[in-house]
Amino acid sequence: MLEPTGPLPPEIYWRRRAFAIGALVVALAVVIWLAVTVTRGGGSPEATGVAASSTPSSEAAKSSAPSATTTTTAKSSATTPAAESSQPAPAASGECADQSLAIKVSVAQPTYRVGEEPVFGIVITNISGEPCSRDMGSGLQRVSVQTLDGGRQLWASTDCYPDGEPDLRTLDRGEQAAFTVTWTGTTSQPECAGERVQVPSGAYHVVAQLGAVRSAPEPFNIAE
Repeated sequence: MLEPTGPLPPEIYWRRRAFAIGALVVALAVVIWLAVTVTRGGGSPEATGVAASSTPSSEAAKSSAPSATTTTTAKSSATTPAAESSQPAPAASGECADQSLAIKVSVAQPTYRVGEEPVFGIVITNISGEPCSRDMGSGLQRVSVQTLDGGRQLWASTDCYPDGEPDLRTLDRGEQAAFTVTWTGTTSQPECAGERVQVPSGAYHVVAQLGAVRSAPEPFNIAE
């Protein structure tokens, strides 16, 4: 059937225009529906997977933060005392109390012959934790020779020489002061009373003392 040529009648023109507009609206609605369907169907599972994997990572990051903070705090608290202890306050030196000292006596050789003069070494040590001072003059040190069982004293350095020059020593902690005493090998009594005689051969020991601090006895022999 041939389309009529020339201008269309108004009712036919508006009917065709309304049909075209309706078809366009239907086509647009179909396109929008397809777009919404594709978006909902393909995107949702991937989005859920991303959300599920990102949540533990975020929690792991949060849980690791306190651990790093704890480590830093431990190092800081560990290094603080070292920094403080490297700069100790200087300690003033006072008098060495008896309990802050230790004394040891030794014999130059284990055996002497009758008539020889035994030599004794005395070492005084500051065993306290800070420096201190003490007069260690010969009049304050007492060295004595006794029988091996300790039942009889034969000689003491202060019997005939009770006085001596002062000898003030300042000892740092752990520091020592050393002295030497020579014995003539004869007996003595307090205030150098009585006759001094040669000690016979036998086994003896020597003890050193400063104040109330006494050494352990050190044995030695006198032989013919």
